[in-house]
Amino acid sequence: MSCQEPRFDANGLLPAIVQDADTGQVLTLAYMNQLAYNLTRSSGQTHFWSRSRNELWHKGATSGNIQIVVEMQLDCDCDALLVRVRPAGPACHTGQATCFHNLVPPENPHANS
Repeated sequence: MSCQEPRFDANGLLPAIVQDADTGQVLTLAYMNQLAYNLTRSSGQTHFWSRSRNELWHKGATSGNIQIVVEMQLDCDCDALLVRVRPAGPACHTGQATCFHNLVPPENPHANS
């Protein structure tokens, strides 16, 4: 199945995995509504829907840590988006380069051996 347009969920949201286009590092998982998706495509910078604040946000609008969009790809079901970017600073609000910086060790590291 090939698609050109995303399929938003029942809440009107689309999960967006943001990845550094140069290093391949996953920076964050955020959500887009239709407006955020359209603004991201038209502006070339990431925009998201904040589920906690219930509002649209432009990544880097206050911090300066914008993300320049290099490429956007829908998954095979058109219900998730990969956004490859060139970040101008940390992705995480904590100041970390990536939101994925909390290591969770496996309970049994030998379970799959």
